[in-house]
Formats: sequence, structure tokens, C-alpha cells
Amino acid sequence: MPIAYIKDVGKHEGGQVTLRGWVYNKRSSGKLQFVLLRDGTGVMQCVAFKGNFAPERFAELDRLTQESSLEVSGQVRKDSRSPGGYEMDVADFKVLQLAEGYPITPKEHGTAFLMEHRHLWLRSARQHAVLKIRHEVVKACRDYFDDRDFTLIDTPIFTPNACEGTTTLFQTDYFDQKAYLTQSGQLYSEAAAAAFGKVYCFGPAFRAEKSKTRRHLTEFWMVEPEVAFATLEETMSLAEGLVCFILERVLQKRRPELDALERDAAALEKVAPPFPRLSYDEAVKALQAEGSEIQWGGDLGGGDETVLSERYDAPVMVHRYPSSVKAFYMQPDPERPEVALCVDVLAPEGYGEIIGGGARIHDYGLLTRRLREHGLSEEPFKWYLDLRKYGTVPHAGFGMGIERVVAWICKLTHLRETAAFPRTLYRIYP
Repeated sequence: MPIAYIKDVGKHEGGQVTLRGWVYNKRSSGKLQFVLLRDGTGVMQCVAFKGNFAPERFAELDRLTQESSLEVSGQVRKDSRSPGGYEMDVADFKVLQLAEGYPITPKEHGTAFLMEHRHLWLRSARQHAVLKIRHEVVKACRDYFDDRDFTLIDTPIFTPNACEGTTTLFQTDYFDQKAYLTQSGQLYSEAAAAAFGKVYCFGPAFRAEKSKTRRHLTEFWMVEPEVAFATLEETMSLAEGLVCFILERVLQKRRPELDALERDAAALEKVAPPFPRLSYDEAVKALQAEGSEIQWGGDLGGGDETVLSERYDAPVMVHRYPSSVKAFYMQPDPERPEVALCVDVLAPEGYGEIIGGGARIHDYGLLTRRLREHGLSEEPFKWYLDLRKYGTVPHAGFGMGIERVVAWICKLTHLRETAAFPRTLYRIYP
């Protein structure tokens, strides 16, 4: 008898197959046992008739507990009332393991309890849907850049220097010297862009921010393209295209997961290019008109980002922030050196920044000066400065946080649900 996955049972309608999985739920009506089996690809109802089994065998089904593992064999038949549209008439079964009392029950559990049991919470329909959508987002990112002739560059996790700021570094011993967990692969991608023209890196990043907000994790994943000769405007178009590509892919392939999350897909369908573009100057004026106390020269806070993003159906691109609030490597605008050629992309519905990037300084002297102004030693950045000595060119790129994009698409209240095993200020278990 062939072994099948639940998602493929339609191919076996009228035939006999064996399914392997876990008990998602079950009920009994005396002569019938209804076992909802999940196998990671779907959920299917398996119906066992008492008259087809010896009494002691039928009693085994009655003893099944939630998340017990088993093999079930029988005939597949169409049934529009069942999950997935098919049912199985059980002819035989084998209990692989009778699970102990499962700690996660249909009753309400607190967040702390669920996070403590994250290894089991992943089995729930909601978490399953979120992580399937995350998978689609990651694949869409790779396809977007691969289809545009970008080369994937795997950048290091251990680094000798900071990228975003020395106060948010995780420090570790690296044999006889100090090393840090990467905050971003950007600097290395800049080196690779001078070799390949168009590159991207995709991997984890670490920020030792003592933040308790719903928008922060200490470990998260970023996709970071870097393009030689690119301008700020070209980078903004690349970012806009990526977001639209991701949404199109999720809407096309993950409708059942969006439905399981009760996500209003219409809000995502409204997103279309061109995205609204606001200069930092315009953003400050708009915020002040809304009652914000922000003054020119200050960075936008989470509340400010929410106010701005809620004005639009699509992500809004805020560009040309003051150079003083941006990283040392940001290229100043030649027409207004007090602002940087940078952009932040703010997701609608109050989800804040999902993309940050811009043009990089390509002049050796200016980059050296900016390192000093930021109190950074030149020695760890010697290799990075070298890039400005051997064929330096204007270049630009951005970083997009996967978790924030997933949180927006799924309309989640906290980033912790977007990662299989999230790391926060107070959580490193399990």
C-alpha cells in the first residue's frame, strides 16, 4: 500500500493509502471513531467503524491521546465537509507512540506558558500558518534576487567590528582576541559588490538592544542586497519591487494560511507601486501637524513611524534623514550634506520600518573622517577602507528584516510568533 502525504490524497481518491502523522483531535460516536490526523502537510479525518475491528483493537483508538503518533491505512473518499475535502475509511492502523498528557490544550494559555513550550506550540494551526508564510517570504526573496542576476554571498557571523553601533554588540571570545556576532552582512556585501556587481546576503543578525517592544528580537534574519554604481533612487525602486514581489507570491500561494490567521487579504491586495515617498523634512512637518513633539534632527520613534504609515495603504518610503542619526557609512547628499542619501520603508497598519538602506560613502577621506566622528578605530575597518582605494565607485543597498515583514503580512501583534524559536531580551529557552 503506497505511503502518501495528506496534501496529495486527492491523487488517490478511491484507492488505498497509508498516512503517517499525529493525532490533532478525535471524537467518538460509539460505533465510529473520528481521528483528525495531521502530518505537516495538512489535516485529514480518518473514520474507523467498530464492526471492522476486534474489540481490543477498536479500544486502542479510544485510548489515543492528542499528539500520539500513528500510521493509518485505508480507502480515500471525497467528502466536502471534511478538512481538505477528503476522508479515509480506516482499514488498519499502527500506534507508534501513545503521547503523554499534552500540555497545550484548547483552553486559553498565557504567552509566557506558550513561549516556554514553544517546541510544542509550533504544532498549532496558527503557528503552522505563520511559519509557512515565513517560508514563502524567504523563498520569494531568494527568487527575486536570483532572477535578477544577483549573486548570493554568505557573510560571516563572527566579525571584528561593529556595523550599526557599538552599544548593541554581542561580544564573545575568539581564541586570543575579541569578536562580535554580526549586526549586518552589509560591509562584506559591499566588498563582494565590487567583485560581482550585484550581490545579496541572507542570514541571521544580532542586536544586543535592551528592548521590550513588539518590534524587536535580539536574533533576526535579514536579506541585504548591495549594488555597484546604484543610486538612492534605484535602490528605492529595488526595495519597492521586492516588497510587491513578496506580497504577490504570498497572496498567490498562501491563501489558506492567511485565512487560518483570519488576515484580511484585501489590505495586502491594495499594495501597489509606486509607493508614497516622503522626504524627512516632509515627514517631520506632517508629524508636527499631528501633534508630535519631534524636531528636525531627531530620529523617528516607533510612534512617529506608526502615525506616518497609517496614512497610507502601501508602505511609505521616508528618505534623506539627517546624517547625524544614521550610520557612519551613509553617503551625504552632495546638495545638502546635513542629510544622508538614505531611505526607511515603513509598512502600513502601524508595523513600522521593514527596510532601511541607502547610498554608501565611497570616498576614502570622507569615510575615514566619519569613522573618527563616530569614535570608531580605523584598525578593524582597514579592509573596508581598502575598498575606497582600489576602484571605488558609488554604490547602494538595503536590509530587509524578515520577521517584521512576516509580522505585517500576518498582522501579528508581536515578532516572537514570526520565528520558530525566537530570542528576546528575557528568553533564550527553548
